[in-house]
Amino acid sequence: MTTQMIVVETPVPEDIYLTLRARGLFREELVNQSRRLLALRFYQDRVLSLGKAARLAGLNRWEFIDLLADNGIAVIDYSDDELAHEVTAVETLNRELGK
Repeated sequence: MTTQMIVVETPVPEDIYLTLRARGLFREELVNQSRRLLALRFYQDRVLSLGKAARLAGLNRWEFIDLLADNGIAVIDYSDDELAHEVTAVETLNRELGK
């Protein structure tokens, strides 16, 4: 299966790019870091699933989970309502299985 790519350009002021480059952040690394930061934000804001955010970051799921941990972002972040729903579902399943 071939995935088509869309190129999104982000203009960066020359003086900022030169500062980044002077610190060793060249164009390719700037692109990689930008994709990872976007993936982190979109995952945290629940715009992208874990798998899609990992793909955007150019990482596999486990590497992306490590990236989330390194940035203090929870892999599983349920609201109170979502957590209550999950607990109820587990309790129902346990009753049905006779546990």
